[in-house]
Amino acid sequence: MTQCMETWFLADRDALAVFFGQGFAAKALPSEQTPVETIPKLAVYRALANATTACKTKAQYGKSEHSFLLLAQINPAKVAAASPWANRFVAELRTRMGA
Repeated sequence: MTQCMETWFLADRDALAVFFGQGFAAKALPSEQTPVETIPKLAVYRALANATTACKTKAQYGKSEHSFLLLAQINPAKVAAASPWANRFVAELRTRMGA
């Protein structure tokens, strides 16, 4: 199960790179081969902080400053593909909305 919503950000690295811009260090993030739901919460926060330390257009990742802006920009299909729990959540929302 996903331990924090930031885990979902790791599923859409393209959105992270666009959002943080110049200086974003994708190599500081866990391997794309690592299932996102297995990454501990503190490791996710640490990875995001490390990946954004040298960003020129935005400050280092901060939950209150960036999390909901990023959540609005990530691709839900990428998140659902990378996270069985997110996929289940999206499917349940669609069911309840009648879609």
